[in-house]
Amino acid sequence: MKHSLLSAIMAAVITMPAFAQVKPIKYEKYTLPNGLKVILHQDKSAPVVAVSALYHVGSKNEDTSKTGFAHFFEHLMFEGSQHVKRGEFDKYVSNAGGENNANTTQDRTYYYELFPSNQFALGLWLESERMRHAKIEDIGVATQKEVVKEEKRQRIDNRPYGTIIGEIFKRAFKVHPYRWQPIGSLEHLTNAKLQDFIDFYHTFYVPNNCVLTVAGDIDIALTKKQIEAYFATIPKGQHAIPRPTITEPALNAEVRDVIEDNIQLPAVVEAYRAPKQGTDEYYAFNVLSTILSGGNSARLNKTIVDDKQLAVASGAFNYALEDAGLFIVYGIANAGVQPNELEKNIDSLIVDVRTKLVSEKELQKVKNQTITSFVTRNATMEGIAETLANYEVYFGDANLINTELQKFEKVTREDLLAVAKKYLQNNNRVVLHYVPKGSKK
Repeated sequence: MKHSLLSAIMAAVITMPAFAQVKPIKYEKYTLPNGLKVILHQDKSAPVVAVSALYHVGSKNEDTSKTGFAHFFEHLMFEGSQHVKRGEFDKYVSNAGGENNANTTQDRTYYYELFPSNQFALGLWLESERMRHAKIEDIGVATQKEVVKEEKRQRIDNRPYGTIIGEIFKRAFKVHPYRWQPIGSLEHLTNAKLQDFIDFYHTFYVPNNCVLTVAGDIDIALTKKQIEAYFATIPKGQHAIPRPTITEPALNAEVRDVIEDNIQLPAVVEAYRAPKQGTDEYYAFNVLSTILSGGNSARLNKTIVDDKQLAVASGAFNYALEDAGLFIVYGIANAGVQPNELEKNIDSLIVDVRTKLVSEKELQKVKNQTITSFVTRNATMEGIAETLANYEVYFGDANLINTELQKFEKVTREDLLAVAKKYLQNNNRVVLHYVPKGSKK
């Protein structure tokens, strides 16, 4: 069924003019007196409702001596509250036939629950409990410290190529808080006092630092009353919310390094300093990444993997954040292929997009792929809830969910050439060669 639906979408996209009108997503937005922003989207096509809370706090908001707090709180907020016993948060959700999850980035922390529509008020109550009086206690803090340590071991330390993002960012950024990853320092977490966590909670987990989104099979008037009952009496935060104002200076020179890892196949990673999200250049970079890496027929895969068989995998993506971004290109070498040879061939593709206009046909294909990606992302209630919250937090404009495609539509071949010439230069990049342990020379 999913395959048939995707095939139908693809067929429609291929035959339609680029950026034909996608059905608008209607929503209502308002702000409670305590500063909580609320976005409601009604869709009665299926009896499900997504409840989400996006807090505008990520690793970039942390103290340099207390890194990892934002990610740590993603875990700690499941420990319970004044009215939710330890270990019962997930039980409430699963017993109601729902599902839930959370994630943290450099810029924000996001929680969501997905319920049958007759149970969604439970999500409002749970999120209000998180915001009003979460349990910040020694036993929960100690438990989650061990959870975070194990996550770091599994996802970063003991995972092949798992340190790539961290190794890139700490070389690409020297003064901005993006230089450390959301996982942060385990030493900082270990040495932190209970009061440090309590202070973090009262600074960032406040209504005036949150966007609450409810999307799905809801009655708007009734939902407003329920939100009023659960959230209106939560006090506004009393502390100033730290926002970094640091501007990272230009690299001005290529940064290179060789990293030994527990891997069998070498890898080459190139990271170019790039614009922050939401700018015109950001949209051009997104299109450029699709040209290089948007499927099997894209340039990197076709040339490096299929034709020359220099790599078993390759790709490019625009890692854009609120304050800055990186454009990352990578390849995992085939057996017997040396990193220098792989880098040379990746660079030849970079030179091509930096010196030659892409064809109209290729640009059209990429724009069609963008429509498909956009439609797919907003095909679920949780996807819509997250997208609305992201746009509101980052840009103060939830309506980008209806207008952002127009920004991609405006991208021209000349725009792609301009950003490639400006940013894809050797003196604006970090280059890492990942090699098997013991092979570094």
